[in-house]
Amino acid sequence: MDTSFSPEDLAFRDEVRAFFDEAYDDDIAQRLEGRNNNKEAIIEWQKRLYAKGWVAPGWPVEHGGTGWNSTQKFIYETERTSRGIRDVVPFGLTMVAPVIYTFGSEEQKAKFLPRILQSEDWWCQGYSEPGSGSDLASLKTKAERDGDDYIVNGAKIWTTYAQNADWIFCLVRTSNEGKKQQGISFLLIDMKSEGIKVNPIVSIDNHHSLNEVEFNNVRVPIANRIGEENKGWTYAKALLAHERTGIAGVPDSMRAVAQAKKFAAKEINGGKSLLDDPTFQKRISDIEIELMALEYTELRVLASAAAGSAPGPESSLLKIKGTEMQQAIQNLMMDMAAHYQGVLPNDLSAEQLGHEFGSAARQSFMYGRAATIYGGSNEVQKNIIAKAVLGLE
Repeated sequence: MDTSFSPEDLAFRDEVRAFFDEAYDDDIAQRLEGRNNNKEAIIEWQKRLYAKGWVAPGWPVEHGGTGWNSTQKFIYETERTSRGIRDVVPFGLTMVAPVIYTFGSEEQKAKFLPRILQSEDWWCQGYSEPGSGSDLASLKTKAERDGDDYIVNGAKIWTTYAQNADWIFCLVRTSNEGKKQQGISFLLIDMKSEGIKVNPIVSIDNHHSLNEVEFNNVRVPIANRIGEENKGWTYAKALLAHERTGIAGVPDSMRAVAQAKKFAAKEINGGKSLLDDPTFQKRISDIEIELMALEYTELRVLASAAAGSAPGPESSLLKIKGTEMQQAIQNLMMDMAAHYQGVLPNDLSAEQLGHEFGSAARQSFMYGRAATIYGGSNEVQKNIIAKAVLGLE
């Protein structure tokens, strides 16, 4: 694999930098800072990307994609994360849209894709259920036919941004025959439908992005089913492979390490910094080496995807290692924050920078505890690898 940038690649990098310099101004940056759930600001930023033609790099060109090769996608992501610019909300643009343009009908493509592309509709994902998380195939939310509709009853949980969503894409059980992976269908459900109730879940970092969604005799047109009835598991696997590749979060982890090193260079007692500590140096070096290996693995997956291959078990490898690295970095930053006495929000003895670093480290640490669970727990990913790569049953 050729890892050097061509003159054309460097020119593209300059174009990306110039766009970010102009489009990602101080106002939008402030409104999108951190994990701020500012729907209006998120949509405004995504519309700026849409106006540039860059909101959906992974889509086919005929549906509004950029036509970028894997190197250009890598350059774009590297430049975005290096500036701390948040990614687009994934549920519409990078999760359900590929399912629609790959498996949906022409009517569904015409109805949903333009509104997703223009950020007119906000989507959420209805996969996990109370009692059916990592074992997704055990889901029990039921959809029964009634004329031209399904009647849906059940509940989904850990549903990110459901409180803001216009639509939810759901896996529902339409048959109990055969293996549990069979009898599952993929439905697109209007969140304004009668019988839907959203219950907020405040996570350990005191942030509200998660929810439980209840379905009580919700009527959904059969026309909103993707593909064939009882074949939803096939479509879900394709979506999850893309999701797990994204969860690896290599560029974001590299930026976090760079921030940690910048803060660790600050002098403390006796004019020395944490970077002068050999133990700390080794800890940073070990993380950077692991991230470099993970980056090259991700590049190989991207190159394979650019050649027309769908993500396979490699996505599980990326998800496992990527989330483990995220947690390793979060642990490091918490230890650093404690060292600089900057963890507690009311710690007035800490210098302001230490306070800000500590607060960010604490939030990241708490939220990151779930990284090895969401998107399919890492234990489940190891089972997938054992079957797909090692041939074990």
